Amino acid sequence: MTDYRLYIDGEFCEASDGGRFDSVNPANGQVWATAPAATEADVDRAVVAARRALTGGDWATMSATNRGRLLFELADRVAGRASHLGEIETRDTGKLAVETRGQSAYVADYYRYYAGLADKIQGDTLPIDKPDLHVFTIREPVGVVAAIVPWNAEMFLTATKVGPALAAGNTVVIKASEEAPAPLLEFAEVVHEVGFPPGVINLITGFGEPCGRALTSHPLVSRVAFTGGVETARRVVENTAQNFAHLSLELGGKSPILIFNDADLEGAVNGAVAGNFGASGQSCVAGSRVFVQAGIHDEFLERLIGRAEAIRIGDPLHEDTQMGPLATEAQRDRIEAVVAESRDQGATVHTGGKRPEGFDTGWYFEPTVLGCDSQSIRSTQVELFGPVMSVLTFESEEEAVAMANDSVFGLGAGVFTTDVGRAHRVAKAVHSGIVWVNTYRAISPVAPFGGFGQSGHGREAGIDTIYDYTRTKTVWINTSEDPMANPFVMR
Repeated sequence: MTDYRLYIDGEFCEASDGGRFDSVNPANGQVWATAPAATEADVDRAVVAARRALTGGDWATMSATNRGRLLFELADRVAGRASHLGEIETRDTGKLAVETRGQSAYVADYYRYYAGLADKIQGDTLPIDKPDLHVFTIREPVGVVAAIVPWNAEMFLTATKVGPALAAGNTVVIKASEEAPAPLLEFAEVVHEVGFPPGVINLITGFGEPCGRALTSHPLVSRVAFTGGVETARRVVENTAQNFAHLSLELGGKSPILIFNDADLEGAVNGAVAGNFGASGQSCVAGSRVFVQAGIHDEFLERLIGRAEAIRIGDPLHEDTQMGPLATEAQRDRIEAVVAESRDQGATVHTGGKRPEGFDTGWYFEPTVLGCDSQSIRSTQVELFGPVMSVLTFESEEEAVAMANDSVFGLGAGVFTTDVGRAHRVAKAVHSGIVWVNTYRAISPVAPFGGFGQSGHGREAGIDTIYDYTRTKTVWINTSEDPMANPFVMR
């Protein structure tokens, strides 16, 4: 049993009232760690520490270049601990160890990317329309940043927030998900080793009430970067009405994958499998609505079912496992209910749809392919966050785009075609913040990530994101040797 602690103002500590909660290994349903349940007082302590570091002390006076050096050091230490961080994430979330280790190593590149940008943030000299006035802008840190991170890609989603925030000179309070807090509590150890000044990075764990509410509504928080579900996001928006904090939301998705008659069939099947069964479908960009043109529908479906049934389910720590459990029992139960409702509405269960045999413990669910004749079926409408895809048929390009856009979400989309013109037309027409053509789920620190509609607003990653963590100050300097004119004397 591992008993973790909060990380506030450069020190590891318990919650102020001693409260704790359990963290469960999804592979066996057993409690393996505990974490502190931060109180409102703990949140206040963390935010005050972040504010103090922002306005005084070593961080406030540190050069941008030296901030970058600290981020480079953080990147190196994350990469060096990638195997350990990945294993902790696997124990806490059930994601495959081969994926979590690789992802932990790759997020080091995000910190390196923003480390390199730290001393590239600059303002402009303005060609002002008035004589004897020199006018320029400077970029300043926006302030204390509250970073709210979900359990399903913790290291990655932390890097996309903390990297640009620190590069721009802000301080951060990270709230880890109560569903699987251990990876970020381990990350706090890495932060401590790097030697950031106290208060620059704080890490708390706890529940939405009071921890999440107190953090996102705190009067000293200037920016909230939230990744999570739509309903929680609504409460975050309400909370920021208290402090008028800048807000970015990276929310859920019901991403479409459009597969045309001329697509490379093997690549298209691989894209659908990667988009739905990778990470057990627990991805915000999961391509869970698969639209297949009528001419190849039957052959595509046959290959897809074969691939789904061949997936090796097992312990996520084992190297030969291809799909592990879902993160929580409640998540599995909800997926079972939606699949049952969809079947009652007329969906055909081509494969899967139930708990796999031989797994008496853990939150496992089979890779599932549903055939749906319309998007009125429940499985096509809600984000399931599990290994379930709905397959539908279309006739024309126009119909495919209309079906893809028939959703309140707009995060990711996939297009499989060998027609270059069609690729460009459809990529432009699909209402989505990210479009992958003949690939799926690719990411990079260079590429912006975010959605439209109920998939949120704002972007993470990419060069422009760093400016989202700054505010612009305009400076006017009178260069004339003459005194300022009397404003009541008109000339």
